[in-house]
Amino acid sequence: MEDIPTAKLVFSAIALVLTFVAFYPYVRAILREETRPHVFSWIIWAAGTVVVFFAQLADGGGIGAWPIGISGVITLFVALLALRKSGDTTIVPVDWLFLVLALSALPLWYATSNPLTAVLVLTTVDLLGFGPSIRKAYELPYEENALFFFLGALRNGFVVLALENYSWTTVLFPAAVGIACIGFVILILSRRTVVRRPEGA
Repeated sequence: MEDIPTAKLVFSAIALVLTFVAFYPYVRAILREETRPHVFSWIIWAAGTVVVFFAQLADGGGIGAWPIGISGVITLFVALLALRKSGDTTIVPVDWLFLVLALSALPLWYATSNPLTAVLVLTTVDLLGFGPSIRKAYELPYEENALFFFLGALRNGFVVLALENYSWTTVLFPAAVGIACIGFVILILSRRTVVRRPEGA
């Protein structure tokens, strides 16, 4: 086993810390019913993140993949918590399409023996998984947590820096999701300038 460069260990550690720093207040906000995440988005994100973690490991992502794996587990917890705490369960037909696409990634990877196939599908699905949340944030921007998604973007930047092997399979997902998180933050903040804060929020 080759020694892991110190810089990679540091970047991975920072990414892990940012994962917990981002999720702790978000989970607390759900428990306090200050944030109502869209359940379907989080189920889609959880399924995709876990599979991408295994794809990154298969392609030599090494220690840089571990923050993605931990994030996948926590994301699943958020989905279950949102369901239990009556998060946004409004479901439209396209939400089911996103879920079916997410679940198709493993069979495609198995059929093609190529982890990049799964990562391409899951990156696309993960980005599409923002759909229900974008729809919700546009109408109810105060029910989403902008800081959480900003920290998510920052965390994904450190994930890329921590990867031990750079390829489309290892880099595509964290880079694309990080950019999407930045876009989502911009949407939330811009909508808050035109949508009045609900009383008591």
